[in-house]
Amino acid sequence: MTQNRRFRGIAAGVAAITVALWAVPLSAAQKGGSPQYDDLVALFGDWRTFESPGLLEGAPDYTAATTAKRHKALQSYQDRLQAIDASAWPVVQQVDWHVLRAEMNGMDFNIRVLKPWARDPAFYKSVWTYQSDTPAHEGPTHHALVELWTYSFPLSRESERKLAAELATIAPLLKQARRNLVGNARDLWVAGTATMREQADALGGLADRTAAASRDLKAAVADARAATDAFIAWLDEQEPSKTGPSGIGKENYTWYLRNVHLVPMTWEDEVQLLKRELARAHASLRLEEHRNRNLPQLVPARDAAEYERRALQSVDKYMAFMVDQDILTVQPYMKPALQERIGVFVPEEQRHFFGRALHVAPMTLWTHFYHWWDLARISDMPHESPIRRGALLYNIFDSRAEGMATAMEEIMLHVGLFDDNPRAREVVWIMLAQRAARGLGSLYAHANTYTMKEAADYHVKWTPRGWMRADLDLLGFEQQLFMRQPGYGSSYVTGKHLVDSLMAERAEQLGADFSLKRFFTEIDETGVIPMSLVRWQLTGKRDEIDALMKAD
Repeated sequence: MTQNRRFRGIAAGVAAITVALWAVPLSAAQKGGSPQYDDLVALFGDWRTFESPGLLEGAPDYTAATTAKRHKALQSYQDRLQAIDASAWPVVQQVDWHVLRAEMNGMDFNIRVLKPWARDPAFYKSVWTYQSDTPAHEGPTHHALVELWTYSFPLSRESERKLAAELATIAPLLKQARRNLVGNARDLWVAGTATMREQADALGGLADRTAAASRDLKAAVADARAATDAFIAWLDEQEPSKTGPSGIGKENYTWYLRNVHLVPMTWEDEVQLLKRELARAHASLRLEEHRNRNLPQLVPARDAAEYERRALQSVDKYMAFMVDQDILTVQPYMKPALQERIGVFVPEEQRHFFGRALHVAPMTLWTHFYHWWDLARISDMPHESPIRRGALLYNIFDSRAEGMATAMEEIMLHVGLFDDNPRAREVVWIMLAQRAARGLGSLYAHANTYTMKEAADYHVKWTPRGWMRADLDLLGFEQQLFMRQPGYGSSYVTGKHLVDSLMAERAEQLGADFSLKRFFTEIDETGVIPMSLVRWQLTGKRDEIDALMKAD
């Protein structure tokens, strides 16, 4: 199965949940004495239809008047949810109820506080040339994306017509954006303008790839490029007037964590956790370096052939380790998912942070690529719950998706994956330090004690060995994402903490019956949902959820 075929189902699920999806018969475990669960599934279908706005001149409508009406109408969906008494349901069904509550809170927060359509020019990016490694794109996106990565070139006539129709939404959307963008968030404005320049470049590349296409498609590409260029010029004109902060503030940040992403922490809690993890990562790195002081340094791949050989060999070794050490149940999709993502050789001066790791110790990144196993599982082994089957809205999946991927890095270190290559252990600690540093920078930025530039400087300063450089695009991309999507920058380390805590609790509960294979299977089978909900379903402990409900 090709990469595009494998993941098109995910892209479709991310874009919209269809009526057919909601009509899937429920399992006996789901029905389990809860006739109102059918009402919840029906509400989920109605909610997802409502969450996608209507059209204005062929593009999604984010105008102030329409958004105000939609905010008022949201209350009726929240009332319907509250009218469904899930308190006596099996936990697995109660979890679904809370997923729906979190999504509705997400829309409320976006309208009240985040307002990406009014504050963030990057919200209007339409053309995506790559697939995210999480169930949906990271950060706020509009409802008419052009997922260019899903197309195979040269295009069929049917694909040309489809792509032309998608591109036709860009001009009216950007026309509308000039009315909507009334915010004063300077950092978001400047970074968002750069994002739109990337769209212009992508459309330029698309024009080259479709030079022999139909006249209609070529015209659609040209119109989209012209609209994008004109929008960039307008953004540049407006930039001097944008002088305000971009962070949402500590109070809003905490509300969002607890009521949308269902993270049982506050802004202050996350700061303390990330400070501790940053110090632990740096100290652990120094201890590893001392332990390995008589060993040769890691040598990066010298050319493309060596890079590919080492990458593929390390995938084989990683998968064999999983089987030999009985760590998790190996599924048919796992090895191909890694092989498709090994990357390519990059000259040293052009390598970003993760490129450095890939060129010296690629298995350190394969551990984080649990992401691609998540996506393949979503595609090949859909969850039985229609509410969990596709991507949750508003990046609510981040504590599970990013937390599990980050946790795997250190888990695999401790179970011996790098015992025959101790220097690779150093890379694991470098990666944790980088994630903690960038997360702390984003926390300070949302508190408006740092600008986005100051957050980036902190990110660079506290990443070991100079592996994060200010002149590389990755730095700007990450800090922009974390400003656009509150909680995302910290979710890697916070989510890891929640995974670690859950492992401790399950080991205590199960005693001799605990195993890593069981633990990972249980997590996979709950779906890519907030870790607090995973914990409740697996342990039966709902204290975190009760505390979050009281804090609302």
